[in-house]
Amino acid sequence: MNSRELIFLSKGLPKNKVYKDEAYVSGIWKEQCQELDVSFNQITGDQVANPEYHGGSDRVVCVYPFEHYAHWETVFGETLPASPFGENLTITGMKEDQVCIGDVFQIGEAVLQVSQGRYPCSTINKRNHNHLLLKRIIETGYTGYFFRVLEEGKITADSRIHKLLSHPAQITVASVHHLYFHDKSPSMEMIEKILSVEELAGQWRKYLLELKDK
Repeated sequence: MNSRELIFLSKGLPKNKVYKDEAYVSGIWKEQCQELDVSFNQITGDQVANPEYHGGSDRVVCVYPFEHYAHWETVFGETLPASPFGENLTITGMKEDQVCIGDVFQIGEAVLQVSQGRYPCSTINKRNHNHLLLKRIIETGYTGYFFRVLEEGKITADSRIHKLLSHPAQITVASVHHLYFHDKSPSMEMIEKILSVEELAGQWRKYLLELKDK
């Protein structure tokens, strides 16, 4: 039985917002939709505000596991809206410890590959009016992750999720996050093993090379 299921589809253009009297512009504010038109570099009607730190061909589709919603609602005592983490796909059965860098999935017409975990920034606190959220996300590793696009196409609310390839290296998104954020003495062997995965996104490769050189 396939436990992978789409819960929400979301997209949005950058919006002007205010948090604690500070104005900011961000693409994190997304709205539910019934269809995503996914291309190699972006989703139609979905953009980032700061392309220096967000977006690009390695980070076209943002995914967040729906299972984490219940955790955050328990921790903070608030019901979450759809896509509070700025994700495009809210999915069950695909948590960070269940997917590996390089795994390939077909969702609707689109063929997508796991490229990196998400490196959350403080905008996620502003989006949810919660100054503790970023810290807790890093602590738990409940970050979500990104897909690059191997084949363009439409994803609809009733699209099925099919796993096409399990990457042989079996490097989970959760394991990379743990090594980078929590491992006080990271193994050079493990860093090298992760870096050997060609499908790892360039930004995460850069982070790990910096960690290796420390």
